[in-house]
Amino acid sequence: MHTVEPIQWTPAGVVILDQLKLPSEVVHHTYTDYRDVAKAIKTMIIRGAPAIGVAAAMGIALGVQHSEAKTLEDLRAEFPIICETLAHTRPTAVDLFWAIARFKRRFDELAPAASRNGAAGLDGIRTAMVQEALLVHEERRAGDRCIGKFGAALMPKSGRVMTQCNAGALATAGIGTALGVIRVAIEEGHQIEVLVPETRPYLQGSRLTAWELHEDGIPLTLITDNMVGHFLRTGGVGAVVVGADRIAANGDTANKIGTYGIAVLAKENDIPFYVAAPISTIDLSLPTGDQIPIEERSPAEVTHAAGIRTAPDVRAAHIAFDVTPHRYITAIITENGIAHAPFAPALKDLVQR
Repeated sequence: MHTVEPIQWTPAGVVILDQLKLPSEVVHHTYTDYRDVAKAIKTMIIRGAPAIGVAAAMGIALGVQHSEAKTLEDLRAEFPIICETLAHTRPTAVDLFWAIARFKRRFDELAPAASRNGAAGLDGIRTAMVQEALLVHEERRAGDRCIGKFGAALMPKSGRVMTQCNAGALATAGIGTALGVIRVAIEEGHQIEVLVPETRPYLQGSRLTAWELHEDGIPLTLITDNMVGHFLRTGGVGAVVVGADRIAANGDTANKIGTYGIAVLAKENDIPFYVAAPISTIDLSLPTGDQIPIEERSPAEVTHAAGIRTAPDVRAAHIAFDVTPHRYITAIITENGIAHAPFAPALKDLVQR
């Protein structure tokens, strides 16, 4: 089964697939400046919480690799600027901040040896930052496969599964979280068709998820967002599985706008609702979903489609994410295992494994 590569580290630079061009064009950009990687994250050329984490890791490594610092002191002064530039891109996806914190710790670990070795020590930091970024990417790939394996056991043997937005390879740099669950289930012989809501206003469902599934030959039906209730009541849906951008300590989950409504309708129709996400997406520092910062994007993304105005000149809102309370979630699937309610102790246990 082919899986797309949304981001790669290459000798020429960080190569990112432009998700704004899909599905009509497959365009890759090569970045040699961390500021351009930050811009790619901010403008959603690359998106999806785990993939943003990988992009942040590679962006930091790129910044250190191409730094003109001649001394450790100079690099130590520049390093926070690199990290802050990437931190000011997308506020909701916690994987971004997880990656930045990881690289700050790694830098602090490397600094003492570098201070004793002069120029060679700086080269050692540059090499180690690249190795760390590659390790983050490999961990993401392996983690997706584990999530898929755990989650596949929860999927129906046949029938329909609904997802929301895009939680596939494009969003994780692996095989995907929610789509990874579906991919592994199909590999294991499940006869699944995927219901894909379009996910207005950015259309990640129709542009990205439908494209990924179609490329892999996985059966799907694309629906508009306002068809969700109809299909959950009458469409033979056996499960809903979605990704996540941040999961609070109690299991409340932020995901693409529209997820909350799907979860409520799934519960009303006795359909299990699963969240698939890596451990890095769990934020134990936040007691509940009320503390999750919610990104608001430009209203023009609501009043316009593909650059064409589709509404009069009126006030519009573009809330990019919503929070699904944990009471609507059947289970949370991670690479370390599956958490069931009560989520607070279960998630803490998974994070600490």
